[in-house]
Amino acid sequence: MCVSDTDYDTDYRGRQMKVLDCGTLIDGLADEPVSDARIVVEDGRVSDVGTREGISVPDGATHVDHSGETVIPGLIDAHLHINGWRSLRPFDMATLDIVTATARATDDLRTLLEGGFTSVRDCGGPTGLGLRQAVAEGSIPGPRIYTSWKSFSQTAGHADAHYLPYSWVTGDGEGAVRGKMQGNVLADGVAEVRKEVRKHLREGVDLIKIMTTGGMLSEKDHPDQTHYTDAEIAAFTDEAHRWGIPVASHAEGTGGINRALRNGVDTIEHGIGIDEESLELFEETGAMLVPTIQAIYRNAVAPPDSDVPEWSRQKSEEAHEEHVESAKRAYEAGVPIAHASDCGGTEQHPLGTHLEFEILVDEVGMSEMEAIRSGTSVAARALADETIGAIEPGRHADLVALEGDPLADITALETISTVYKDGEPVAL
Repeated sequence: MCVSDTDYDTDYRGRQMKVLDCGTLIDGLADEPVSDARIVVEDGRVSDVGTREGISVPDGATHVDHSGETVIPGLIDAHLHINGWRSLRPFDMATLDIVTATARATDDLRTLLEGGFTSVRDCGGPTGLGLRQAVAEGSIPGPRIYTSWKSFSQTAGHADAHYLPYSWVTGDGEGAVRGKMQGNVLADGVAEVRKEVRKHLREGVDLIKIMTTGGMLSEKDHPDQTHYTDAEIAAFTDEAHRWGIPVASHAEGTGGINRALRNGVDTIEHGIGIDEESLELFEETGAMLVPTIQAIYRNAVAPPDSDVPEWSRQKSEEAHEEHVESAKRAYEAGVPIAHASDCGGTEQHPLGTHLEFEILVDEVGMSEMEAIRSGTSVAARALADETIGAIEPGRHADLVALEGDPLADITALETISTVYKDGEPVAL
């Protein structure tokens, strides 16, 4: 790569202009790549894109040569946790100090950028709002953050810490836990649900995250158990949608998937146990699937001496095959599928990796181009923001230059040479 200047040149009208020449361009939308392509960036947004023959270099623009590389949109992780986790042991998570968590998460944001992830959806945790502000104002480097802030669970649900006294979890007792417990809210009944959602809206969240089943990392429940009533889920979606905010549902069992879909959620997270009714509801509602297959796979294959609790490993091992099959059913039925990792920065669940893309190709059956779209334009829809996720005029100039060809081998997503956010190269 050759960059004539690390800053934009400015034309006589005061616009900051940059031109990137690409050997191959994958725009995140089209079925076919473009060879010998050119991208024009103006004030951090794509202003033109096409072939080098069809687009001239504007006078005074900075010219960047990626003619020997493949350029794709900045990648999106549509479900992760930027909570600074370094262990999945229950008490480690429960007692993690929020200051330490935020400091660690700041480092994790750099890791995500190094992996080509320029936008992420933080699906539950206490650090998201502060980190979003710090990144947006330029105080720290990081991807664009779309955050739910705290997740919602019913009492005895997936985000309730079953192993702790109730008064500790709710913060009412002398031994109230001040770390992980700040990342979840227990809400029961329609009135309480509505009030708690309104508190989140008051904080400026980008989405609402709810738990409609048990899960792998919750001790005493099971993924097949359905949580929240129809009325409670409808209250979540009604309150959020009146503000134009999407609702994401953790759902790892058929009953919880279908109840969530019937009551208006926008995305199903994990989606283990998708059946024919589920597929009909996806089509009827236009909801999306965010499968996060790699996270449960990583739990299932965790060694005995890892930080993954044994009960979590066993549940994950039992669920993995059905998880893959559910994603395949959804893919074959045409359900939109967004790429996501559901990782949080532990040794067993590292951030910024590309394993989920490989699983989508090798096990779910996507083509390499479809897998790339799952982590670009399709994921942008899951984030409810179509100013990202593709290389087309008007969108943010978030770009990744690769030395390899991901259409020939999806693992070429690892061959990153340069990451751009708003047209500016990120220091890797």
